[in-house]
Amino acid sequence: MSHPQAVEDWLALSLLPGLGCTLISRLVQWFGSPAAVLNNPAGLRSRPGIGPQLAAVLGDGRRVAAARRRARDELDRLGRLDITLLTPDCPAFPSALRDIPDCPVLLFCRGTLDGLTRPAVAVIGSRAATDYGRRIATSLAADLAAAGTIVVSGAAYGIDAAAHRGALAGGGGTIAVLGCGVDVIYPRTHADLLAAIAAKGLVLSEYPLETRPEAFRFPARNRIISGLARAVVVVEATEKSGSLITARLALDQGREVFAVPGRVDSPKSAGTHRLIQQGAHLVTNAADVLEALAWGGEQVVAGPAVRPIPTLTEPEQKLLAIMEVYPLDIDGLAQASGLPVPELHGLLLQLELKGLIRQVPGQQYERVHCD
Repeated sequence: MSHPQAVEDWLALSLLPGLGCTLISRLVQWFGSPAAVLNNPAGLRSRPGIGPQLAAVLGDGRRVAAARRRARDELDRLGRLDITLLTPDCPAFPSALRDIPDCPVLLFCRGTLDGLTRPAVAVIGSRAATDYGRRIATSLAADLAAAGTIVVSGAAYGIDAAAHRGALAGGGGTIAVLGCGVDVIYPRTHADLLAAIAAKGLVLSEYPLETRPEAFRFPARNRIISGLARAVVVVEATEKSGSLITARLALDQGREVFAVPGRVDSPKSAGTHRLIQQGAHLVTNAADVLEALAWGGEQVVAGPAVRPIPTLTEPEQKLLAIMEVYPLDIDGLAQASGLPVPELHGLLLQLELKGLIRQVPGQQYERVHCD
């Protein structure tokens, strides 16, 4: 199978020892192309910062030839697996990434590339998310997707997974940026989710096939999550959450940062509250994000219409009025409403059937739909 020579050259460079994406980008900038780097080892000696060890690697003809063979074999393998490899000079390479610090030089892509050219918002947060956080992430992502926005996240437990599922449910596209190879299922329980994303969106990584999910790779991949997006929304985060690293990267990259408020006494929202104190946009729904960004003059689809509240009896209206988005137990509801417990159970069932409240563990109830 034949491949564009430039793609093979980029891949061959990455297979040589001691060359990370920053150094590869610098070398290509100096010499004009990856082929020129591979074919001009003598010119390296005149460049500051190029030590004798690196010069020796690039000057070793047998080692370079072996890297080229490996690159050709890997490209054949990618073709068989229907995985696309993008490099910075590929037309489909996302322009948003070209100008970020430490731009990736390889993007392994499984799925459709269409989402790389559309407006995108990253939705991220805690792996150990609360039910509130997962619910908000799901609905926020669904509404963003319904408005034509690509939702970017990291396919991790908690908020990330909820965001991807919400985007898929909203009928839109989503991009999962992995800290491992695109052929590695991590977390293992997300096999179905990753398959759905690959079928309807894109699974993406800068790491070669079979790369294992080691801890140091995840902070590195966060720059791609924020880099692909025009804004980052942090739904839930502790004060030491890795999501705050992504938020800082977003600011460094010139992206907007949004944060969803939570309970003031919840440690899971301490990080998002700190972001708001530091100037992040407070967001309560997708319309807040879309209106704040305005997409640089591009037409933005209006947010989804509010679902009309079903007809309610007077007792149902009274009970719904005292309910909150935070759970209340039967005793608390009985005390607040003044209703006897048997009548209260019947009203709660009717409100749940009408989709206005939900039961959560511990026989507690919370409001779902608010005006």
